[in-house]
Amino acid sequence: MGKTITEKIFDTHLKDEPFAGTKILSLDVVMCHEITTPIAIADLEWRKKDRVFDSSKIKAVIDHVTPAKDTKTAVQGKMLRDWATRHGIKDFFDIGSNGVCHAIFPEKGFIRPGYTVIMGDSHTCTHGAFGAFAAGVGTTDLEVGILKGVCAFRQPRTIRVDVVGTMPKGVYAKDVILEIIRQLTVNGATDCVIEFNGPIIGQFDMDERMTICNMAIEAGGTCGVCLPDEKTLEYLWPFIAEEYGNDKAKALEAFKKWHSDPDAEYEKVVTIDVSALEPVATVEYKPDQVKPITSLVDCKIDQVYIGSCTNGRLSDLHEAAKVLKGRKLAAGVRGIVSPATPKIFDEAMADGTLAVFREAGFCVTNPTCGACLGMSNGVLAPGEAAAATTNRNFSGRMGKGGMVHLMSPASAAASGIEGHVADPRPYLG
Repeated sequence: MGKTITEKIFDTHLKDEPFAGTKILSLDVVMCHEITTPIAIADLEWRKKDRVFDSSKIKAVIDHVTPAKDTKTAVQGKMLRDWATRHGIKDFFDIGSNGVCHAIFPEKGFIRPGYTVIMGDSHTCTHGAFGAFAAGVGTTDLEVGILKGVCAFRQPRTIRVDVVGTMPKGVYAKDVILEIIRQLTVNGATDCVIEFNGPIIGQFDMDERMTICNMAIEAGGTCGVCLPDEKTLEYLWPFIAEEYGNDKAKALEAFKKWHSDPDAEYEKVVTIDVSALEPVATVEYKPDQVKPITSLVDCKIDQVYIGSCTNGRLSDLHEAAKVLKGRKLAAGVRGIVSPATPKIFDEAMADGTLAVFREAGFCVTNPTCGACLGMSNGVLAPGEAAAATTNRNFSGRMGKGGMVHLMSPASAAASGIEGHVADPRPYLG
């Protein structure tokens, strides 16, 4: 019987199996940010175990509230900052060099095919785009990971989603993952890994694959994963070329060992044909409550938010800018754009993308996660609605009493122009 990519990763990282089906895995990367990690730091200090298993394998960033908005968030940042200094964690990204964790860590080349990755953040599944097993964990698991470099997981089951057909004009990776979540439902992949496969995933670049894997958690998945290929190689090449003696063929062959076997066993296989897919958006308060955007034109919006670990990369900003160029936000609509990393910010400034946003009436902010979870830089008032490129539309997610409509950057831009949820296709030429 063949094995899935996840089963292969588990086999190569297995340290112990104290109970049947409970796997203790060694970790390649432990990621930390200032919201969840300080709790783990404080508990380790209290237990007199203020140590790290390997400072080179820990990556840390201040990204959720940056700069600090009040004393509490300033203290959280200080705890992470002092801890990183105390333990010589060189890959710590503080104010000025920081970015959204699930954008800046891949951008720095910290993820590899076959890696095991944890973080105290549910959207850690983003990193599965590189052929890694990456999962969000709770405080206790994060503490153990920091201290011992291991984490316990149940034996993985995998759902394979084959995405086929032809991508229609005006439909993007965000539309595809929202449709996948609609079909699977928010509980459909609970305790499973979602392996994204098929010709459409093969065509997607790494930004698009990260968007897809980022929202695996919204279907209940432990992780989303793509098989590493030539596009993975090109993205990582500046970081791994020396390791493979500048031989791309050698590296690609090494990547193939992480491919699922043809006779691997899956919990189930779902095929999704996107050929007839229209731009979509969420309605109500669950990520699987998805409808064609053309049926939601009566949904008035007060704010457009373009950013986050889902859709704050340069390609996402370009998608929105194509729609916005030469146009303005509707009267009464606020626009906020937050490039996900300083590098993305600089590139978007250099190529004129940020100027397009400013001319359209947007506020351009530093890289931050703040608005996505209603902490800063774009919180909604009760009764307000946002067209957002984020990943969750839970009640109160972006502010108590607010409504979030999840959609692609192009759809969010079109909605800002019209003042209600809108189809981007008329603006795409």
